[in-house]
Amino acid sequence: MIKGIIFDYGGTLDTPARHWSEVLWEGYQYANVPITKEQFLPAYVFAERELARTPHILPSDTFYQLLHKKVVIELQNLIDEGYLPASEKIENYTNQVACYCDDVARHQVTESKKVLEQLAERYPLVLVTNFYGNITSVLKDYGIYNLFVSIVESAVVGVRKPSPEIFKKGVKALNLPPEQVLVVGDSYSKDISPALEVGCQAIWFKGESWQGKEEKIEYARTISSLNELLFL
Repeated sequence: MIKGIIFDYGGTLDTPARHWSEVLWEGYQYANVPITKEQFLPAYVFAERELARTPHILPSDTFYQLLHKKVVIELQNLIDEGYLPASEKIENYTNQVACYCDDVARHQVTESKKVLEQLAERYPLVLVTNFYGNITSVLKDYGIYNLFVSIVESAVVGVRKPSPEIFKKGVKALNLPPEQVLVVGDSYSKDISPALEVGCQAIWFKGESWQGKEEKIEYARTISSLNELLFL
């Protein structure tokens, strides 16, 4: 018996189960940034760690603004590593990459909203996400903030996936026993495994994981489209 649903955000609602490194790489290709994917991936990791370490992102930042800051960090790292010339004007690429990725996210969230609206009529929804402190601004900009009864954001609560503790906070926000809560996420290691550890039910929105590391994992309750959730 499901009485409430916890959703992941990144890769679940804003891409069709695609890791954001893949979407950003597409943005780099769209902007014709002259690097290889092998050069890009370490820069992606570097920027993620820098954003976690230093508060570059403001609570008021939209996703486009977040992307713009992230891409600047990535491109500067690529220059520092010698993959782009020091004379390269990174603003030539930054706006193109950020716009491309924001368009991808906005389109996908619009599609996800159709599913969320129908589910919100049947269940209370909670968002549990590893994010940078601005998820409220992102959700409001994309028009889905009001569909969640509560938001649990890692940068705000001080705990990150894959810790089961962040899912315990989501369950508490629903005020339900964990066995009556369904968790939906795109990462087995960060969403499904810790949710099961807490005692929740879990459905894996399985797609394109980080460097294909989860492709061989077998799990019975998988979906390939959020629309499948409407038939629970």
